[in-house]
Amino acid sequence: MKFSFSILVFLSLAFTSNAQDRLTGETFTTRSEVLAQNGMAATSQPLATQVALDILKEGGNAIDAAIAANAVLGLVEPASCGIGGDVFAIVWSAEEKKLYGLNGSGRAPKSLSIDYFMEREMKYVPFYGSLPVSVPGCVDGWFKLHDKFGKLPMESILSPAIKYGRDGFPVSEVIAHEMASNFEAVKDQPGFAETYMTNGRPPIKGEVFQNPDLANTYEQIAQKGRDVFYKGEIAKTIASYMKKHKGFLSYEDLANHTSNWVDPVSVNYRGYEVWELPPNGQGTAALQMLNILEGYDIAAMGFGSDEYLHTLTEAKKLAYEDRAKFYADPEFNQIPLEVLLSDAYASKRRNLISPNQAADTYPAGDMEIETGNTTYLTVADKDGNMVSFIQSIYSEFASGMVPDGLGFVLQNRGQMFNVQDKNHANALEPGKRPFHTIIPAFITKDGKPWVSFGLMGGAVQPQGHAQIVANLIDFGMNLQEAGDAPRMRHRGSSQPTGSKMSNGGTLYLESGFQSETLRELRKKGHRIGFGVGMFGGYQAIGIDLEHNVYSGASESRKDGQAAGY
Repeated sequence: MKFSFSILVFLSLAFTSNAQDRLTGETFTTRSEVLAQNGMAATSQPLATQVALDILKEGGNAIDAAIAANAVLGLVEPASCGIGGDVFAIVWSAEEKKLYGLNGSGRAPKSLSIDYFMEREMKYVPFYGSLPVSVPGCVDGWFKLHDKFGKLPMESILSPAIKYGRDGFPVSEVIAHEMASNFEAVKDQPGFAETYMTNGRPPIKGEVFQNPDLANTYEQIAQKGRDVFYKGEIAKTIASYMKKHKGFLSYEDLANHTSNWVDPVSVNYRGYEVWELPPNGQGTAALQMLNILEGYDIAAMGFGSDEYLHTLTEAKKLAYEDRAKFYADPEFNQIPLEVLLSDAYASKRRNLISPNQAADTYPAGDMEIETGNTTYLTVADKDGNMVSFIQSIYSEFASGMVPDGLGFVLQNRGQMFNVQDKNHANALEPGKRPFHTIIPAFITKDGKPWVSFGLMGGAVQPQGHAQIVANLIDFGMNLQEAGDAPRMRHRGSSQPTGSKMSNGGTLYLESGFQSETLRELRKKGHRIGFGVGMFGGYQAIGIDLEHNVYSGASESRKDGQAAGY
């Protein structure tokens, strides 16, 4: 018997959602939550998870372990993260019983203005080469976190990554695929091939890959501190390299950089406080979506129903119109956060949603004002400290530019600036932080920690965060199932870089949704698409304060691992 492609797709969609053979009955769970009492780490690569646990066992705390894991990820997952990029974090201090937020994003070069692009009639900042490079904020973010919360010396924290850099590590499956899929666009950028194509190609799955240059860079940072990166030998190497290749990032840009402590922002969703960081990141969009969704009986709609997916998609479209208009560097703009996160504003926006028709366009809010690749990790320690930590170089392999002998690519985060409209909140200005996609998240209940989580993947992140929260709170899923359940991703919204939604965009659905749901969504006017590898990567740690037990979950779509002790 021969099946047509459409019939095979129908069978896949119809049966995947109920295909499971677990005694405990969770429909979507690929594996059990990890349970432990003394510490927990969840990252997108098992070697990084194990390093985090080693640091905890050596007496380090959650922040030490997160920095150590991130350093390893910058080595083993170089297409997604590294010290050429930025970092954001939300920290739960068990001693103070409060949350801290860190914005570790870098700024545009002082010598680069929007006029450069307008004079050349460039509507967007290019993805590759020197033009999109902004100041790397990661290393300063590490030291800001460590100075406030760390216990172990940086030499101990960075030692595992240094060893793996020199001795090598076997490249894992998903990461090997990501490296092979994305090197063509950057392979000719100066320094890239020498670092990442030692055999004339990217490393393949199971191949032992070494990066001694990055190991040497880490060793300098461990021994000499953050200033070696921003004012010392590393800064001078970056500045000289950028000048040689007609870039704008200068020694002065690096020397003047600093991260900032910020207050996390939150909304109450059915009795739970969901926390994000304020702009220049996009976390506020997740909170706006949740505010809109709270006006509906999501649980009664049922997971995977056309009613739920329609409502979720329209809420996303509304939030992303505000994201495109308002989210930018708060040092250059007065952002109306209080209004954007108010119940009254959510009610007003909710009234724009038709229950039976997908919208082609939505207006952004009317009020007065003055894509991506990433790695997410979370760690919790025996004292109850938890950190939600996200770090990125933006797109796969970022700018592709690898400064001489340093072993890492420089981020291309400046690509997210608007260079079409000088009056736009996110317009490029010297020394300004670009709109940012990477967002850590946290949930508390009655002023106590409940879940530290994140979901990497560019513009999917706020809509992914909202889906995780709904899975946990509305649909009663456990931590692992909430991440394993099939996701939607809507594409085509207006962007902070200047593009506008005019046709309603496309609703992409993972395999696992019923075919009847797809038909009903099409009747409502949704354009349906399918894809693989575009729905984000999730890690989470939950805490049961009654029994003092951590639960950990890791993304089944990545090489990830959650582990505890």
